[in-house]
Amino acid sequence: MSIPHLFRCPISLEIFTDPVTLSTGQTYDRPSIEKWLADGNLTCPVTMQRLTDTTLIPNHALCHLIDQWLLADPGDNCHDSLQFPDAADFSLVALRRKLLSPTTLPSEKLEMARRVHVLSVESDVGRACLVQLGFFPLLLQLLFRTPGGTLLDSEFAGALLSCVLSLSVSAPLDPLNMLKEEESTLSSLVHLLDLGNAEIKISTCHLFEVIASSSATHELCSIVVDRSPRVLQILVSMLGDKSSTFKASQAAVRATAALCSYSESNRRRAIGEGAVDGLIAHLLSNCCARRNAAPALAALELLLGLEAGRKALLENPSGVRALVKMVFRVSTGHEGSEHALRSLLAICGESETARAAATSVGAVTQLLLLLQSQCGAASKAKARALLKMLRASWNGETR
Repeated sequence: MSIPHLFRCPISLEIFTDPVTLSTGQTYDRPSIEKWLADGNLTCPVTMQRLTDTTLIPNHALCHLIDQWLLADPGDNCHDSLQFPDAADFSLVALRRKLLSPTTLPSEKLEMARRVHVLSVESDVGRACLVQLGFFPLLLQLLFRTPGGTLLDSEFAGALLSCVLSLSVSAPLDPLNMLKEEESTLSSLVHLLDLGNAEIKISTCHLFEVIASSSATHELCSIVVDRSPRVLQILVSMLGDKSSTFKASQAAVRATAALCSYSESNRRRAIGEGAVDGLIAHLLSNCCARRNAAPALAALELLLGLEAGRKALLENPSGVRALVKMVFRVSTGHEGSEHALRSLLAICGESETARAAATSVGAVTQLLLLLQSQCGAASKAKARALLKMLRASWNGETR
C-alpha cells in the first residue's frame, strides 16, 4: 500500500489503526506508544520532551480522514487511493462495485478477489474496512449463490474461500447462516468439498472449523450433517486417503472434530461413516508426525465417549495399537498423551480384550517411560491408573 506520510505512525511506520495524541501534540498508534511507555520511556519519541502527563487522547479527526482515504473512489483528487504494486489505482468502493457487476470479466473478478485477500491479510485497518463495507456477506454470496446453479472456476472459488477465511477473524459470522436457509447454497458447499482441488478442500475444512467456533453458527453444524450426510463421507475418505497430503488429512481431522463437537447426533453419524477407522489410519500413517497427532487423538477421544465408538475401535485390528503408540510419543506438552491415556482408560475399563491387546503391543513399557518423563501430574495419575488396570493381563503374560 502507498500510504500518505501523515497516516503513518512515527514509531511503527505503519498505517494508524488507533491514533492517539500525547500532551506534546504528537500522534502515535496506540499499541506503539503504549509499548514505548511500558518500557519505561518518559519522553515523546518525536520531540524527546519529558512527559509530565502520559494521557492518550483518541484522535478522531485523523481516524475519519483515514477512513475517507480508504473508502474514496479513485476519481477523488483530495488524496491518493490504495495502491498495489501490480495494479492501477482502485478503492474499496470501486472494488466492491466491480465484484458485483455482471459485466465484469471473470479474469477481472479473480484479480479483485486476490486484492481483497492481500488487503485482508496484510492490513488490520484494511480488514476492518472490508468488514465495515459488507465484503464478508458479499463474498459468501459470490461463493455459494451461483446463478442457475453454475459451477465457479476453481481459481476464483479458491480465492473467494481464502478471503472468507481471512475476514472471518473480524467479521460477524451470522451471514454464514445463509447455508441453512437455501438448499442450493449448501449444495455449493458440498460441491467444493467433494470436487474442489486440494487447496479448496483444505479451505472448506477450515470453514467448518469457523462455523463451529461461533455460537451464532453452532446450529449450522447440525444442519449441515443432517441435510448433507455426504459431508462426513467426504471428510472420512480424506482421513484415510493415502494419496492425500498430510495437510489435507489434518484439515479433515479438524473439520470432523468441529462438526462432532456440536452434538451427539453428529458423533453417531461420524462413527457410522467410519470416522473411527479413518482417524486410526491417519494416526498410523507415515506422514502423521508425533507432534501433529494431538488433533486426531482429541477427535478420537470424542468419538470413544459413545459405546458405538468404542466398539468400532475394538473391531479395528490396529485400534488399540494406534493409541498405545501415542502414549509416550506425542509433543513435548504431552497434550496428545492425555488424549491417548483417556481413550485407553475408556476402552480398557470395560473390555478384557482391550486390556490384553494393549499389553501385547507394549502399553506397559510406554506407560513406564511416560512416568519417568517430565509430563504433568494429571498424565502420571492416568498412567498409574492404566497400569493398575493392565496388571492382570501383564501378570498373565509374564507367567
